[in-house]
Amino acid sequence: MTIWANTIVNNEENFIWFAIMSVLDYVDKILVWDTGSTDKTVEVIKTINSNKLKFKEVGKVDPMEFTKMRQKMLEESKCDWILILDGDEIWWEKSIKMVVSETNKRGNIDAVVVPMVVPVGDIYHMQDQSAGKYKLLGKTGHLSLKAFSKKIPGLHVDWPYGKEGFFDGSGKLIQERERIIFVDAPFLHVTHLRRSSVKRKYDKFKYELGEKVDKSFKFPEVLYRSYPNSVASPWNKMSGDELIKSQILTPLRKFKRRILN
Repeated sequence: MTIWANTIVNNEENFIWFAIMSVLDYVDKILVWDTGSTDKTVEVIKTINSNKLKFKEVGKVDPMEFTKMRQKMLEESKCDWILILDGDEIWWEKSIKMVVSETNKRGNIDAVVVPMVVPVGDIYHMQDQSAGKYKLLGKTGHLSLKAFSKKIPGLHVDWPYGKEGFFDGSGKLIQERERIIFVDAPFLHVTHLRRSSVKRKYDKFKYELGEKVDKSFKFPEVLYRSYPNSVASPWNKMSGDELIKSQILTPLRKFKRRILN
């Protein structure tokens, strides 16, 4: 089974190198399309010298154009399986190996759901699973449908950016099909950290203080590797102002989540 990663980016300079490099050795090809980044995202991607990486600058897109571009990327992926890799997703080696292994040994599944480990505040603090709102396979938490088979009849992308989803020919979301499995193969989802030196249109940075990791915690292996000078250090801690704001807002966020639940 062949597996390609599909990656669409915009102003992801802080973590895109780590995201790509965390899966590069385990997939057959990575399509990376940039939608008009104004930071160093393009420069960073171009430091990666691999014939597996197919990079394209497509320019700015609106929410519906984004979906059409996602569809075109899907159509250009000549493979058996697709891995959706965003610029804020960094994989542990064991996890990406497990996902690829499942796609190879199981010929009767449509998609793979995995958990996410979500830093908040800085990379040293993790958000509790109870903060996750995704509901998949009877579970609720930090979950994501990350890989799916290209053999699903009528596979296509629909709905605008932010709500976009992958559907089968009958209009059913892939995650609602029956042949979906959960694999306990987490990735690090840094969506709530500073992802760029410029303001992002759809920024998800949060002033919130998560649970501090202990000294035995092992981050994804790629974070310990040497990286180009154009790549920012992933080990930055919260500033004093950010820490104060996080300490004030964290109880309010937790209270709001309890009310909504």
